Amino acid sequence: MDITIQAIHFEATERLESFIQKKVSRLSKFNDGIILAEVILKVVKPETSANKEASIKLLLPGREFFVQEIADTFEEAIGSCVDKLERQVVKSKEKLNQKK
Repeated sequence: MDITIQAIHFEATERLESFIQKKVSRLSKFNDGIILAEVILKVVKPETSANKEASIKLLLPGREFFVQEIADTFEEAIGSCVDKLERQVVKSKEKLNQKK
């Protein structure tokens, strides 16, 4: 699985990027057919406490998943996104297995 990280209007730290790589790569445990994960990070204006937005688009053969979260930190937002994607990927895989 390829993971692309795009930080809009700021430079993501190496620590943040490695955290994202680690969290997102965990999804391949639930479906090994994942082709690409696109992660987009933004700081939402105005400057409030919950102003870090993360969105992840996951590409699988014939399927696409998208989640978006806003939290106090990018780590929280990514963690929440990955949890939601995990549920979606597992549910999708179960549906495919029932059709067979």
